[in-house]
Amino acid sequence: MTLLVLQNRTSRRIAALAVMLLLIVSTLSGCGKRPAPPQRPPAMVTVSEAVSQDVPVYLDQIGTCTAREVVSVHPQITGQITDINFVDGADIKKGDPLFIIDPRPSQAALVVAQASLAQSTAVLALAKSEFERAKTLLPTGAFSREEYDIRQNAVAVGEAQVQASQAAIQTAQVNLDYCFIRSPIDGRAGQRQVDIGNVVMANNIPNATPLVVIQRLDPIYADFTITERDLKQVRQKMAQGDLKAYVSIPDTPEANSHEGTLTFLDNAVQEGTGTVKLRATLQNADHYFWPGQFVQVRLVLSIIKDAVLVPSQALQTSQNGSFVYVIKEDSTAELRLIKLGQQQDKLVVAAEGLKAGEKVVTSGQLTVTPGAKVRVQETAPQGASHK
Repeated sequence: MTLLVLQNRTSRRIAALAVMLLLIVSTLSGCGKRPAPPQRPPAMVTVSEAVSQDVPVYLDQIGTCTAREVVSVHPQITGQITDINFVDGADIKKGDPLFIIDPRPSQAALVVAQASLAQSTAVLALAKSEFERAKTLLPTGAFSREEYDIRQNAVAVGEAQVQASQAAIQTAQVNLDYCFIRSPIDGRAGQRQVDIGNVVMANNIPNATPLVVIQRLDPIYADFTITERDLKQVRQKMAQGDLKAYVSIPDTPEANSHEGTLTFLDNAVQEGTGTVKLRATLQNADHYFWPGQFVQVRLVLSIIKDAVLVPSQALQTSQNGSFVYVIKEDSTAELRLIKLGQQQDKLVVAAEGLKAGEKVVTSGQLTVTPGAKVRVQETAPQGASHK
């Protein structure tokens, strides 16, 4: 009886050990077949192709428009303003009447001078007649040598008086012309400083206020400066030919820029600022630009042929420099370091590291991992509607 109980206990222990071994083996076999971790989905990006085109090398500066000609009109004779023949701010032509100063005193002076000339001419004619008679009678002894000399001198005095009278007429005529003030240039009149009835003085007072200022607006100058470190390059390019300058009003579309030509380079670097003054001349028939107006000046130095450009939003920055993500044929992203040139509108020149036609990521860079797959997001055509 005792032996039978011991055998039953031993059998139960063996069965329990077998169950435990089966569990251990099952667990170990399960560890060798762990499920693979979930893969990261491809990053959604938009791309753009690098393009190739000719790109200008330029300097961008802020400048100021200046009228090509500025004339301050001052009176040349004293008198009362009797007429004004223009309106403030009018476009006027060379020779157009501006002001009339009372001409009556000058007209009277001209009449006096003309009368003096007539008198001097008559006196000279008489002196010449008497001198001719003296020359004829001198050999006969009817005239003494002294009388002959007196008559000869009277002719010389008469000729001098005639010349003086002619000069007086010219002076009177000039003074009369000064009464009728005309525009010396084509341009635009400013605000007049006198009205009808004012008495003006001849321009003999320093810093006297002008009657009006006239400025020529076409063509017009765009004055700007460059730093002295750019001076050498600009001089070299000027020696090779005329340089073009494109002038525009700040914050306006580039299509509104006007083409001009660099026509002046100052002969010295300005002390204190280290800059050099330049001037471009451009046509302004539509009066698009105005004297004193601030403008954006782009001085083109040369043209880079077949430069590679990428959108500026594709650029990223790292400790190693600027880079872009290039999409390869297998739809993986490659981190590509590039050397940047200057900006051209919304594009930037990639001087090194990129070829035309390669696709670069323009948005979604934060989700891109170098070497990982990406999925290019389709963009709707311009003008398409979204439902």
